[in-house]
Amino acid sequence: MKRKFLYGLFYLALFLLLSGAAMFLWNAILPQMTHLTVINYWQALGLMILCRILFGRFRLWGPIGRQHNEGRRFMDETGSAAFKEEWRKRFERKGNN
Repeated sequence: MKRKFLYGLFYLALFLLLSGAAMFLWNAILPQMTHLTVINYWQALGLMILCRILFGRFRLWGPIGRQHNEGRRFMDETGSAAFKEEWRKRFERKGNN
């Protein structure tokens, strides 16, 4: 229980730190290049939350993430192979009639 709390606290601190980095990068690059306005920390935090909503979770690649993606890739490949085989069988039946 204590470990989960510490992990949650770590990820919250990391998210807040990344919001600061997003604000810094936005203010250092975009106003000069595209004439956008400078943003403050809270706007950067809102932008990070919006990105989270639109694009999904911020994933930190660790052993669990890699295993999950390898499993998903395997399922996609086997599902795709089964799908192709089923359509090949259906096509052959139509061609023989």
